[in-house]
Amino acid sequence: MKDTYLSLVNGPLKQVAKSLGLPQPVELNRFDSTPEEYLNRPVLVLGAGDGAQGLADLLLDNGLEVRRNAQTGEKVRAVIAVLDDAQSPTDLSPIVLEVGAALRSLVPSGRVITISTAPGAGDQSPEQAAAIQGITGFTRSLAHEMRAGATANGILLDGVDLTAPSVASALWFLLSGKSAYVSGQFLTVASDAGDRLDLKAFMSTGAAGPLAGRSAVVTGAARGIGAAIARNLARDGAEVIGVDMPQAGQALAAVMNEIGGKSLQLDITGADAAEEIAEAVGAPVDILVHNAGITRDKMLANMDSSRWDSVIAVNIAAQAKINAHLAEAGLFANGAQVVSLASTSGIAGNRGQTNYATSKAGVIGLTAASAQDFASRGGSINAVAPGFIETDMTAKMPTLTRQVARRLSSLQQGGHPIDVAEAISFLASSGARGINGQTLRVCGQNMVGA
Repeated sequence: MKDTYLSLVNGPLKQVAKSLGLPQPVELNRFDSTPEEYLNRPVLVLGAGDGAQGLADLLLDNGLEVRRNAQTGEKVRAVIAVLDDAQSPTDLSPIVLEVGAALRSLVPSGRVITISTAPGAGDQSPEQAAAIQGITGFTRSLAHEMRAGATANGILLDGVDLTAPSVASALWFLLSGKSAYVSGQFLTVASDAGDRLDLKAFMSTGAAGPLAGRSAVVTGAARGIGAAIARNLARDGAEVIGVDMPQAGQALAAVMNEIGGKSLQLDITGADAAEEIAEAVGAPVDILVHNAGITRDKMLANMDSSRWDSVIAVNIAAQAKINAHLAEAGLFANGAQVVSLASTSGIAGNRGQTNYATSKAGVIGLTAASAQDFASRGGSINAVAPGFIETDMTAKMPTLTRQVARRLSSLQQGGHPIDVAEAISFLASSGARGINGQTLRVCGQNMVGA
């Protein structure tokens, strides 16, 4: 759905909005709309340790222009603060203040990325733990201060160093337009699993894309976020099998014909759903995206068993059953990756959505508990939790509620289905296998919406 206000404040009402102190969201730089001028700007890498220099060398090796110190008057596309050697809260001051001084040099839709040890990783003294946890608070708070479409996110190292393959992939994701609607979030790299993708491979499409040669099953692929996911996986090189209910068959066929995929009309709650999926793929499944979901909103006092049970059956029970069957039958490929759709409702709750929030919180729990099993087969399982995304569902919200939900995010706008799809394509890539059992919010740092 078009955000008319966003268009107006970037056009005829720009000065009016500024003079009245109204929200001034900007059009975000996404994968296919990032100007070349932006891409040619340098990246500022801050930090005194060997890790910071190693990261700067990685960026240089991938064709990026790098600065180790801010240059007077020079604009930068990103500021990366490497804080992996912090031993106490007092160690943070020099670098975080350098970050603050560099913010005015950041171009619109710029990036700030912190890299630090994960809270709880290894043996940490109380002072070190305080510093490490402090970095998360710093990054999230800074994300709320960003302006003009800029974001702040973090990469956490849990038992790995900066050379882990998924550190590079996480960095490419957070630096790029693929993470346009991700802010105030953290990606934890906890193993050396995964392929080492250079920036060119990560940003390539089609036969050269990061998903080339792999099969990808997407449930609920006929419309909305599911259709965007299917298109994005195909863009990145995957062979897509779209799954949806028979009544959505025509819409599903249209999407699959568009991307050269295969349609599978199927009720995922059916007893033979997993077998039918595997048969349609014709080989062990490489990528499985659990997108299918329903809402049956009602205040709990008025909730009946059909509303409750149907949401649980589609949104979480079917996922658990399909995952278990494919694993037990050996129908997941070696290195298979699963990405499930959770929701910010499953994190923060939402009035009138006890059934939906229960199911989406269940997705988060299932994902975390399944990580070890997928890692044992060389793969991963993660979840993506969208916030307010411009879909047919949010278009039905009352106008005032919709406007408030848009402006409450740090980016002062709703996300697009492509923003969710980009996060899923990233987590489904071979370079992200060191990220496992996690839930990544795609919400513009907002907890409103489904």
